Amino acid sequence: MKKDITELFCNIDDFCQAVDAYEKSTKIGNSRKPTRTPELTISECMTIQILYHQSPCKNFKYFYKCFLQLYKSEFPKLVSYERFVELIPRMMPYFYCLMKSILFKDDSINFIDSTPIPVCNNKRIKRHQVFKKYAKRGKTSMGWFFGLKLHLVINRFGEIADFCLTSGNCDDRAPVSKMTENLNGLLIGDKGYISQEIFKYLHNNGLKLITGIKKNMKNMLISLHEKSLLRKRSIIETVFDYLKNKMEISHTRHRSPINGFIHIFSTLVAYTLNPRKPKISPIF
Repeated sequence: MKKDITELFCNIDDFCQAVDAYEKSTKIGNSRKPTRTPELTISECMTIQILYHQSPCKNFKYFYKCFLQLYKSEFPKLVSYERFVELIPRMMPYFYCLMKSILFKDDSINFIDSTPIPVCNNKRIKRHQVFKKYAKRGKTSMGWFFGLKLHLVINRFGEIADFCLTSGNCDDRAPVSKMTENLNGLLIGDKGYISQEIFKYLHNNGLKLITGIKKNMKNMLISLHEKSLLRKRSIIETVFDYLKNKMEISHTRHRSPINGFIHIFSTLVAYTLNPRKPKISPIF
């Protein structure tokens, strides 16, 4: 079903113009101009990419060749599918900057966790070449996988406060200090984030880490409010489930690592722009 995308395009276009203006004023980036000027602008390409995640389609090729025909009036200079795939890498810095600019870091209650993003089936690990430089073998409670890890910090309203993408063998605690900059209040995580060093570091920066305890650890006294929040940690699992099953942030059909990263960033942007997100009910 077709919907109005005017507001979405205007917001994306304003952001792209601001990025281009900043790039020209600071003289950063590649000064070399492309030999071929694309018919579609960067903002149009980004709108199409976000529209795909918001659509019921599960295959981008089908979406572009069939579903997108409903929006021919909005994109009169629509290029071929093959040409659009060639334009995808140009969106990389814009999507990353856009995601960083729409983070929500003004809540005092946040949840942290990570989820695996496999890039191939385990049977094809030895001959996989696309993400060979970036993906590593990792292990979760569900078993071994080959791919990346998506680390997220969200607040109680399901809004993303920060994110980080690492190789599959990265310790969950490694990016915590970087992801929690400018955060304060409470940070709820699972037992994988237990660390005295991290607890002291976060405490000195105004952030209290709350986790469960292992069987060989002494019991720690926490307030009833903090214990109730620890039981609500499943909200971040719900967000991961939505990103994977509803928006398909993880699949093994990528033929380029850059396109794969853009797919992940654009999925996070589409999720952030979605007004309906999972959230926890107020706790006394």
